[in-house]
Amino acid sequence: MSFTSAPNGVRYFQFASFPKNLIQAVFTRQGGVSPAPWDSLNFGNTVGDERPRVRENRHLAFQAVGREPSSMFDVWQVHSADVVVVNAAHPHFNNPLELKADAMITDNPRVTLFMRFADCTPILLYDPRRGVVGIVHAGWLGTVRKTAARAVEMMRAAYGSRPADILAAIGPAIGPDHYEIGGDVEEHARYAFGRDAETLFERGHGPKAHFNLWAANQLALRQAGVEQVESAALCTACHTEDWYSHRAEQGKTGRFGALIALPE
Repeated sequence: MSFTSAPNGVRYFQFASFPKNLIQAVFTRQGGVSPAPWDSLNFGNTVGDERPRVRENRHLAFQAVGREPSSMFDVWQVHSADVVVVNAAHPHFNNPLELKADAMITDNPRVTLFMRFADCTPILLYDPRRGVVGIVHAGWLGTVRKTAARAVEMMRAAYGSRPADILAAIGPAIGPDHYEIGGDVEEHARYAFGRDAETLFERGHGPKAHFNLWAANQLALRQAGVEQVESAALCTACHTEDWYSHRAEQGKTGRFGALIALPE
């Protein structure tokens, strides 16, 4: 994994396990035009920031990785296990968001898949044999619903991908040291992961368990047959200089972005 600072000031993270020609980035909050509390590369339209600034931040980010903003496809993220098979770009600023989903896959190199985060887990997927990419948004609910595994299943159904061929990468998200959960979330996790669930909890921080989203999503991917999983293991709540954190910043914050695209 490595960080890159683009000439326009945008700073982003990339995964080492992906080939260099694959377009992939998880953008830090640095290099944008938004003021506090969204400073500065905010991609969230529903957090109080002004729409023209968010639009400019999108343009800066796409410029940093050499993609046209018109290639973007995003969705209305609702903590579901729904996956969209994307055939063509559907730019957010030119068309209202209509699709509710938390994962997208495509084999079209003219499409850039884009999502927003602020503690939830970004997951990028790439099948080099079939030429397919995917992106997943997984908070605790998407994690126990195994949205990442569902995306893998859809890659197989729509494009003939073999899970063993897929490369997966887990981006910055809230770490277990900061992610205290209630009994209801723990119960959902135990139902989803069975006897393996106990390995996903950390004890000793207080009366409640802490949930490891990184490990839970890695487990879901491996259960789905994905053998190669890279994890950034970067905590958004620990590093608010780089990442927006809904929990650490008491909800008064922005959303960082992640994208993935096939080379044209």
